[in-house]
Amino acid sequence: MKSIHILNQPLYQTQEFFTPFALTDVLIEDSGQQEQPYLHFWQLSQGMILGMKDTRLPQLQAALATLPATGYTPVVRNSGGLGVVADAGILNVSLILPLTNQKLSTDEAYEKMYHLIQQAFPEVTITTGEVATSYCPGEFDLSIEGQKIAGIAQRRIKNGVAIMLYLSVNGDQQGRGVLVRNFYQAGLKESFGTQGYPPVDPTSMANLADFLPEMTPEEVIKRLSAVFPKAKHLDSRDWLNQLADTSRYESRLASMTQRNQIIKEQKNDSL
Repeated sequence: MKSIHILNQPLYQTQEFFTPFALTDVLIEDSGQQEQPYLHFWQLSQGMILGMKDTRLPQLQAALATLPATGYTPVVRNSGGLGVVADAGILNVSLILPLTNQKLSTDEAYEKMYHLIQQAFPEVTITTGEVATSYCPGEFDLSIEGQKIAGIAQRRIKNGVAIMLYLSVNGDQQGRGVLVRNFYQAGLKESFGTQGYPPVDPTSMANLADFLPEMTPEEVIKRLSAVFPKAKHLDSRDWLNQLADTSRYESRLASMTQRNQIIKEQKNDSL
């Protein structure tokens, strides 16, 4: 396998929120075709990233109505899972691997991300296991001293896989938890915590910086990049600009636009 390429770029603003999701799909395809692994770092300015299940909340319009006052903009992602918060204190990390000459089970792929994070932060003990009262709970939640700091999801396209992690690095994690709890309380009313949606307790989650106070997203990027000393570093925008054929990327952007129509319709209905 080739040496890994590390991609990064400045914080995505609201008008660019579809970009990292479309880019991830293109990177997965490229990884499989070129047998090229990638490590992709990205951040959104202030976003509430929703899963498709979130768009089926019984009171979706009421749930979405809780967001404008917080300054967080909803965006529906193109992978599974439930709602997570994204802002300047959250780092999204995608480890994108070709599957052309290797097979990875779902659990094996998750383990690769877990070991990468533990290797980058040897001074803390990170455990895996679902934190049921966190937002977007999953079997491979990452925790320190019983508090969740990160969640992992996967997306597979043809001969590539993206193992995608969101890591709460610093900032107001309690406030993020309250935001998501309020979202689900409005969307479920008296059914809060049922129907496959989590009974979010903001105290179940923490920041990495609560345990390693010097941590910032920039420092985390340095730590994770140091695991791959021979990596080639690229700006994501430069990588996109050098594509000979941008139609795949444009198609993925169009898919994200279509996927997010339901948000636009709900907003229009509330006017």
